[in-house]
Amino acid sequence: MSLLRSARFPAIVLLVAATAGLVVANSPAGGPVDDFLHTYVGIPGFFELTIDHWIADGLLAVFFFVVAVELQYELTAGQLNSARKAMQPAIAAAGGVVVPIAIYLMFALGSEAASGWPIPTATDIAFALGVLAVFGKGLPPALRVFLLALAILDDIVGIVFIAVLFTSDVDFGMLGLALFSVVLFGILSRLLDTRARVPIAVLLVILAILTWAFVYQSGVHATIAGVVLGLAMAQRPALRVRHELEPWVNVVVLPLFAFNAALVAIPAVSLGELSPAFWGVLVALPVGKIVGIALFGWVSLRIGDRSSAPPLRFGDLIAAGALGGIGFTVSLLLSELAFGDAPEIRDQAILGVLAGSLISLVLAGILVSWRAWHYRKQAAQATADAAEA
Repeated sequence: MSLLRSARFPAIVLLVAATAGLVVANSPAGGPVDDFLHTYVGIPGFFELTIDHWIADGLLAVFFFVVAVELQYELTAGQLNSARKAMQPAIAAAGGVVVPIAIYLMFALGSEAASGWPIPTATDIAFALGVLAVFGKGLPPALRVFLLALAILDDIVGIVFIAVLFTSDVDFGMLGLALFSVVLFGILSRLLDTRARVPIAVLLVILAILTWAFVYQSGVHATIAGVVLGLAMAQRPALRVRHELEPWVNVVVLPLFAFNAALVAIPAVSLGELSPAFWGVLVALPVGKIVGIALFGWVSLRIGDRSSAPPLRFGDLIAAGALGGIGFTVSLLLSELAFGDAPEIRDQAILGVLAGSLISLVLAGILVSWRAWHYRKQAAQATADAAEA
């Protein structure tokens, strides 16, 4: 199980799954696989969804639950538990949102693709930490902490976009039932350490499923149920549940979503005929994230309490920006939501996410390796100087 929880493994599996989806979509098997994913599954006449919706709305809610538990921990006991600690990554994250949006709109403003502006704002934690683990031997712990906080803040932004921008015709009755079940879920989760933990655990699972169904029926995107449940659950049991779910999220949930989302036929058109959504995402992810995170991060290092700031340099911020450009999971979901009624634009936006994330992945590997080499060289020099002294 340690392999399934390692930082490297999820990134590799995600890359393989996305590549497989792209290959299958552009092969003779693409049509049958797509037809299969659009098969309805559920209780006939009561609650039915296509398989691809079960993946995007159902399984991905489990991923968002795991993210929310980590967010809850960081906000209460981790790296974001005070305004002072959160200030630097928050400012850098703001740059990593604002600049990619501006670059995307430079390509898409005035076109039907303009509604895709939230797509390049996300950072994929699994990929970013995977690259850091593979290429970052010798980096200071402060950089990993900074990146983790940055990615979590990016996820918060993505969650807000999903909840606010892609919600329509809200059924407040269903939303009220969801809120009631969440409150009950939170109360019962605080009784898990009692003798009645087995029946309480069963009730929690039932309440989680009901909450998800109520949120789905309310018109709010169902993945928000995972976020709210993760924030509502008592921290100790939530961390235990997260630990148990993590391998399943890494091996089943995210790879299935990546395969499903990347199941896109590459359009047989010239470069000039590609949608502004493709070009906007392609440029905004690698360029926008590097410029935004590095520039705003540099500003953050020069304001506030300088004595408490982590020892990061401008080169570290550039490397963090490249890591932030690996949008992937949440960016793919945002592409699905932004262009759900325009399949051609959606597919090109997804291709932009895959290509932009791949460019960022390569750049991040190079830049993180360079920073790791720099710090290893510094450490070796310090050791040599100490030996001479």
